[in-house]
Amino acid sequence: MNSPSQQRMDDLLTAFVGSFGKLDDLEVFPEIDPIAAALTADEPDQYGMVQWQPRRLETDTSSLEALYAKLPTRFPPLFERLLLTYRWAEVDLETYRLLPNPHGSDLQGFLGQMTRDKGLWDALIPAGFIQFGRGPGIDYDPVCFDVSSRTKHRDMRIVKIDHEEILCNYKVKVVAELAPSFFELLQDTITLASRAQGTR
Repeated sequence: MNSPSQQRMDDLLTAFVGSFGKLDDLEVFPEIDPIAAALTADEPDQYGMVQWQPRRLETDTSSLEALYAKLPTRFPPLFERLLLTYRWAEVDLETYRLLPNPHGSDLQGFLGQMTRDKGLWDALIPAGFIQFGRGPGIDYDPVCFDVSSRTKHRDMRIVKIDHEEILCNYKVKVVAELAPSFFELLQDTITLASRAQGTR
């Protein structure tokens, strides 16, 4: 049985993951996005598109250790729990996109997504920023945990970094704060999704 604090986390994450389909149509071409294709049981529609769904999948906590061997600190507990209980493709939540957490027995797929752009990875980690998302739409700016803001409860502020400053000038420049903590980012996303559903 879950502890009360874990149950609260799970309730919040259920609402957060439930917001995916309210803010993003979750439709992709399977040949372009194999991660999403692995999360659908439907046949492609007349245009060749499929609709994926986030999937609940309990993963052993030991899977986190391979990630933490590469990172300067641990994730906020709420993000840890998200990684360990759900799998998803890239999803656009209007103010940011989440990197995919592909289906699998461990979290190596998520680590692969974090390290995929070596230029960004090599600049962000030494500067104390851990990428877990990107800007919305076609915005390539990494969305990160700011390690320098880490609290005693292991939460961190969420910032957006200018990717062109890294790739062109080798500078890590924060261009926006999306939320003071991951907890508040989730709450903001859930609120945005409830408003979006109300306008449909």
